[in-house]
Amino acid sequence: MINIALPKGRIGSKSYRLLEQAGYPCPEILEPNRKLTFVNEEKGVRYFWVKPSDVAIYVERGAADVGVCGADILREYEPDVYELLDLGIGRCRMCVCGEKDFFENPEKTLKIATKFPNIAGKYYEEAGRDIDIIKLNGSIEIAPLLGLSDIIVDIVETGNTLRENGLEVLEEILPISARFICNKVSFQFKNKEITQMRDKLSYCTVQKMS
Repeated sequence: MINIALPKGRIGSKSYRLLEQAGYPCPEILEPNRKLTFVNEEKGVRYFWVKPSDVAIYVERGAADVGVCGADILREYEPDVYELLDLGIGRCRMCVCGEKDFFENPEKTLKIATKFPNIAGKYYEEAGRDIDIIKLNGSIEIAPLLGLSDIIVDIVETGNTLRENGLEVLEEILPISARFICNKVSFQFKNKEITQMRDKLSYCTVQKMS
């Protein structure tokens, strides 16, 4: 039995569809209910829904053998897992954003509001920049507008929210997409099954993009 952690929401639904196409269906997961775990004994899979930011924890701790997790979570928290495949869904960008007329004074400490302090910190550390990171949990677009920060580091998909708040992308840090990850012990003891699942997913991903 392969235990699969899927993130609740749109990315999780798309991930399940890929797994279904790859030969791992579980019809019960599509029924209207409030269940969180779903099993297909015949296919040897058990799915469960978790909060997107918790997927990597379930996989790292071995409660799940594999899971689907955003690259932003993997880069921010650096869980001790194997990253087996880029699923090519949920594509967006981690960016530095600010007001259109923003001018950076290199002699001053740069104030950065973000939900991703590790990603932001490493990015500016490599540039040797003196920074002050302000960790926020939501609506960070207003931080520069209220003078809390000079810029923000956040995920950008369409850019509509930025534009509506007078902000724009100043720099791109890294591309983001959903990744198929695996517990390191599970990869050792269930290698055949997990490798087969990865290969089938890879084929479906290529077919979807072609």
